Amino acid sequence: MSTRHRHGILDTSTLIDLSTIDPRHLPEQPFITTITLAELSVGPLVAVDEHERSARQAHLQQAEADFSPLPFDAAAARAFGRVAASVRRSGRKASARSYDGMIAAIAIATALPIYTCNPADFAGIDELVVVPVPRLHG
Repeated sequence: MSTRHRHGILDTSTLIDLSTIDPRHLPEQPFITTITLAELSVGPLVAVDEHERSARQAHLQQAEADFSPLPFDAAAARAFGRVAASVRRSGRKASARSYDGMIAAIAIATALPIYTCNPADFAGIDELVVVPVPRLHG
């Protein structure tokens, strides 16, 4: 089982995949960020069919109802500079995963771990505590 903290931030992929995750692998008090809401807001607008658009809109509305997102504030903006620099030092393009970098910056600014189904998205970021979250099988 993954490490369980009292508080933690769910990245966007983890929030989307909540139905495929054992809750014991999540923080007791999960948070999301305004960046995740921004990512989810794009979904209905780029969906290729009405069924997918409706599903994505429902997902966005559920997230808005269930969470009060942590903001990308001045502390997160300062942390983002450190995130971008550490990603660049690791040999990755800082702009390639800018949403993830902004979520990581909020996590660093608030001293919270990131819970993610895609830990590679946060590789090479100094100061960030990443908790890999397995999906249920079968």
